[in-house]
Amino acid sequence: WDWEGKLVDEAVMERLLGEHLAFFKKHPLGEKVFLTFRVPNPRVESGYRLGRAFMVILSAREAAQGAGLPSSPLFEVILPMTESAGELLRLHQGFERFAKAAEYSFGQKANDARPLEILPLFERVGTLLRSGDILQRYLAGYRRLFKRPLPYLRPFCARSDPALNSGMVATTLAIKWALSEFARFSAETGVPTFPVIAPGSLPFRGGLTPDDVAAFLHEFSGMRTVVIQSAFRYDYPLPDVKRGVRNIIRNAKATKTVLLSEEAGKDIERIILWFEKPYRKAVLEAAPFIQRVAEYIPPRRERMQHIGLFGYSRGVGNLRLPRAIGFTAACYSLGIPPEFFGVGRGIERARKEKELHTVETLYTTLRPSLLRAGGFLRKESLTELGLSGLAKEIALIEEYLGEPLGPKTTNEQCHVALSGKILAALKNGKPPTKEIEQAAILRQALG
Repeated sequence: WDWEGKLVDEAVMERLLGEHLAFFKKHPLGEKVFLTFRVPNPRVESGYRLGRAFMVILSAREAAQGAGLPSSPLFEVILPMTESAGELLRLHQGFERFAKAAEYSFGQKANDARPLEILPLFERVGTLLRSGDILQRYLAGYRRLFKRPLPYLRPFCARSDPALNSGMVATTLAIKWALSEFARFSAETGVPTFPVIAPGSLPFRGGLTPDDVAAFLHEFSGMRTVVIQSAFRYDYPLPDVKRGVRNIIRNAKATKTVLLSEEAGKDIERIILWFEKPYRKAVLEAAPFIQRVAEYIPPRRERMQHIGLFGYSRGVGNLRLPRAIGFTAACYSLGIPPEFFGVGRGIERARKEKELHTVETLYTTLRPSLLRAGGFLRKESLTELGLSGLAKEIALIEEYLGEPLGPKTTNEQCHVALSGKILAALKNGKPPTKEIEQAAILRQALG
């Protein structure tokens, strides 16, 4: 239930229990099914929205008790943009102060409030790389401040936003290191970790579709919760979606984290820079066209307006970009999938440094991801938009793959034709919204 710059229904508990009480009698909220709040990060978004979320969490106890259900149905919160242990500890302290104030003002017993269970959401490559240290500091501070055990942790690895800022390869390598760090943390402290990831269906945002569950779980072995996003749910046949979900539930818990050495961690940090720097250069080259197309991407989430005030902007350096869905959708609409940004030069550097095998060992689905995105590449767009840097990237990637990129299936050929129509409409000053939606349907994802 996303309070991070989104419009949310604050009467969620009353609506759930009022309309579906029989279901929740059989499947108690907080025991069999769970509602997790994603709250604003006070470091980034000040104001009363965090307090409003806290009030809904506290008042949910009263609604549940009145319905004869467990007394603390809401207790999990996701802290976006987590950068330090201090942010997590301050969120705990803020909630406990809020609970005491509510007791003073409204008579609710603060001691009855179940402590928050916070999922730290790591959204930058740099933060993913030091996430193990953040967990260690958080655990030490939690025990010192609250004098109670921390039963488990659910660290959350963002997949889309770090890719938007650093590229697909850098993000994947950083997550691999984070998963290893979580396992090392559990072995050293005895506190279990159950990592979470939220992939999109296109490779740039994670590449999870109902048809690719096995490859995804192998790539991100050790993940225990997979957040299913809208393309997976709505852009594939329902029987395939149900089969995919069953496969995740059945198989994710059996995957084992790949433990990486400290030496491997140093290699990962070096390799990430080889891909991250040219990625950002490619984004800067294409940014004017991405921003122009992004204006026509149909909205699919009910966000609050005035992003600078109510939400979190995303970008590369000082360049403000659309959010991850809009960015990816704009690139694909132009026929220049973002999977290729910086990858050619990164591969070239890795080969020169004799580290290409390391990259392929850590990112096992790199080749199939590039080939999948390659079906939506429109090479004419590179010339028409004057993207000479990206054209060089494509040539290097084709040399690596040993085959040309471009459309092969009928859907891919139709998609490339639509990209041409989108560019033509932009040149003629016409809105290409219809063509953008048609292309999204063909690739089975907006962005």
